[in-house]
Amino acid sequence: MTDAALVLNKLSTLRDHVDRVRRRRPVSVEVLRRDIDLQDALAMSLLVAIQEATDIAFHISADEGWGIPGSYADAFHMLARHRVIDTPLADDLARTVAVRHRLAHGYATVDLDRLWTELPAGLGALDRYSAAIAQFVSPPAC
Repeated sequence: MTDAALVLNKLSTLRDHVDRVRRRRPVSVEVLRRDIDLQDALAMSLLVAIQEATDIAFHISADEGWGIPGSYADAFHMLARHRVIDTPLADDLARTVAVRHRLAHGYATVDLDRLWTELPAGLGALDRYSAAIAQFVSPPAC
């Protein structure tokens, strides 16, 4: 059985960092290019949000006895196989994992134009994921 309190705590952190990314995202990629501190803040909040999303997927998979996913992307696909999220969302989240990996392992070489264009879809996927996870861990009202 999934530890709902743990998942909801992680979900709160995820949502907080998604909100921070939205607040910090400047009006243009040119503004982002000129502000290294903003780049750092945006990247860190995005990294934390994606990491929390993957941690949640791993916790649910383990707590439900479905096994341990072989990768971050597989964690989302495992949730889709068990109908916690749908397959298109799992695919979208797998793409956010690629963003996470670029930020975590190649920060100095992150392509800001690419990050800029990927942000809206990634944030949307994290929003949909948050809603699906909240529904999964919160029993329906009678």
